[in-house]
Amino acid sequence: MSKLIVYSCNVGGDHIHALVAAAQNLNDLVEQMKQRSSVRNDQKALLMAALHLSHELLEVKSQQAEQEQQHDSLIDKLSQHLSI
Repeated sequence: MSKLIVYSCNVGGDHIHALVAAAQNLNDLVEQMKQRSSVRNDQKALLMAALHLSHELLEVKSQQAEQEQQHDSLIDKLSQHLSI
């Protein structure tokens, strides 16, 4: 984005690097949204980026839940074979 926004927070150590990386990732995504679409307004591009990130998060959560179900199923099968 074209603006520098400064926030005060009580984050220390390794967390500050993660927070800076997250901010840079969001900034990059906003710029990509501006380049891919006709949106030039920072707020609209930020909203599009937030929706994109939310969608990605939901996909990852769904994949994780599916993997957990597969693991649980494999554990059940293994337990059944071991108890025979």
